[in-house]
Amino acid sequence: MKYPDAEAIFQEFDIRIVPANVVPAVGETRAVATLHRIAKRHGSDHARFVVMALADCANNAAALDETGLWATSDIVLAFRKNYPNIMNNDVSRFLAFYDAVPVGLLQYWCMGLDGITNKRAALTGLIWERACRVFGEPQGELFDGRITA
Repeated sequence: MKYPDAEAIFQEFDIRIVPANVVPAVGETRAVATLHRIAKRHGSDHARFVVMALADCANNAAALDETGLWATSDIVLAFRKNYPNIMNNDVSRFLAFYDAVPVGLLQYWCMGLDGITNKRAALTGLIWERACRVFGEPQGELFDGRITA
């Protein structure tokens, strides 16, 4: 065991760890070092919540790779900063929102940016835009050019 902390978190959520030369299926990952870095930077409770947000949400169990884990970590941090009431008192609203976000599809779209920009930041931005539409202020709709489209 190279990263027992991360391996234990994945095991807790029945995520199977596969070797680096294997393409992970749904519910599998090879991003153990990534989760270890997230836990080291933000704590094991944060890392556990990140995995839970992906593993327990029906749409996202295929996004347990480096980009998906980091982007989810970023989104959790952004929610804690911008929507602390939801994260402290009604976390089920966050989980319901995240369950509805097709993280895997958004990751697929970000593949077109490979070699051009950071896919983690791009994915985080796509997810955050959806969060702002769901939880943000209605005032922002005044500036949305897509309303007339």
